[in-house]
Amino acid sequence: MDTKDIRHLLEVESNQLSKLHTVVEQTMKDENLIMDNLLHPPAEMLTRGQRLSDKIARFGGSWMFIILFSVLLLIWIVINSLLPTGKQFDPFPFILMNLVLSCIAAFQAPVIMMSQNRQEEKDRQRAQNDYMINLKAELEIRSLHQKIDLLIEEQLKTLYEIQLKQLEMLKELTEKGSSK
Repeated sequence: MDTKDIRHLLEVESNQLSKLHTVVEQTMKDENLIMDNLLHPPAEMLTRGQRLSDKIARFGGSWMFIILFSVLLLIWIVINSLLPTGKQFDPFPFILMNLVLSCIAAFQAPVIMMSQNRQEEKDRQRAQNDYMINLKAELEIRSLHQKIDLLIEEQLKTLYEIQLKQLEMLKELTEKGSSK
């Protein structure tokens, strides 16, 4: 092989590397776009009512609430059962206590539902982030496929060219051998 052939092979290798470089650059651009969306989601703007509903729902769904409420109800029942008949503020069957419990339930249910709606929105956002991560992985896999396909294609071209050069050299050698 002469210097011309070697230069040609080096140029082919250089072209292969530049094509790979282009594929890598495009992949990085796509990845940066997705990562920017994942790392910098839009800021969540909460109203005072939304923050309050979250706090109420968090407290209303805790063991602390159940224990405190149970103790309060027990105290209510004990006081109204032990006081003399004329001094009880809510005698048995505790109608006032039932009214208070109904009012609490009537206010607590919509507040919990508001908080659950906000949680659903957070879950939707989380699902969208998962989708973006899956999309990023798919783009990465496609990029790897492109790189591998490009490498195989270029290597096959190079091998073919080398094979042609070898055949030419064999032909020259056989011609020189037959002319002697």
